[in-house]
Amino acid sequence: MLLEDLQVILKVAEFRSITAAATHLDMRTATASAALKRVEKALGTELFIRTTRQLRLSSAGEKYIPQCEQALLMLEHAKQNMKDDLDIIDGELRIALSSDLGRNLVAPWLDEFMETYPKISLKLNINDSVIDFYRDSVDMALRYGSPDDANLYGFKICDVPGILCATQAYIDKTGIPQHPHDLASYNGLFYQLYDVTYNVWEFSQGTAKYKIKMSGNRASNDGDLVRRWCVAGKGVAVKSCLDIAADLLAGNVINLMPEFKPKSTAIFKQLIEKGILDKNFIN
Repeated sequence: MLLEDLQVILKVAEFRSITAAATHLDMRTATASAALKRVEKALGTELFIRTTRQLRLSSAGEKYIPQCEQALLMLEHAKQNMKDDLDIIDGELRIALSSDLGRNLVAPWLDEFMETYPKISLKLNINDSVIDFYRDSVDMALRYGSPDDANLYGFKICDVPGILCATQAYIDKTGIPQHPHDLASYNGLFYQLYDVTYNVWEFSQGTAKYKIKMSGNRASNDGDLVRRWCVAGKGVAVKSCLDIAADLLAGNVINLMPEFKPKSTAIFKQLIEKGILDKNFIN
């Protein structure tokens, strides 16, 4: 029985599935199954009751799994304490980032981080879709908006203002909008997720609120592509100030109607809520 086998056992207990555990651990199902067999052989008892439909803990498994989890946690703490004393930072960082934020802002920071700590390896998921922490084997995600999954922890990092922007060339053709109601005649560039197009833009000026139903000929589930369309002069877009800051500073786009504030968003650090071991691994 290997120490790594116990990690597999805990995942099988968590997912109630050898296949799902193997997928999360990025290994073949046969490898996970062999690990389970080694542990059960070493213990002389079955930890799981197998049926054609499900896998559930046996009475022995119900007693063993919590103690196994605590034992591995103690070992992990001892290992981490040793690394702290020796100033060692290593391991695999598995992080998911929204497309625009990840490509243009965070990825360069991660490059610098890995140059400083060369023993770190990185698995980066760049995607604007909602992350499945189990399927995609992700430890942490940075996302716009709070998580709507009860199994996730969400920690707000900061509020992020939105900016209505377009190129000077586009505005030269259409004229400068003076009020949110003027935007109805402009070509909107939209973010889309799961066939839902976010084409209703919200603005505020003091206590006044405005909702504008926009029309447009381009929508994408990739926020970075929406930004590229905007920079290419295809229309107007509401973008996070973090996503569009470099283009604003470079003069690629201009800020329209700054007195009317688009609805702001927030960046959340999302972590999966699971067993004690996992909570400590991802902190």
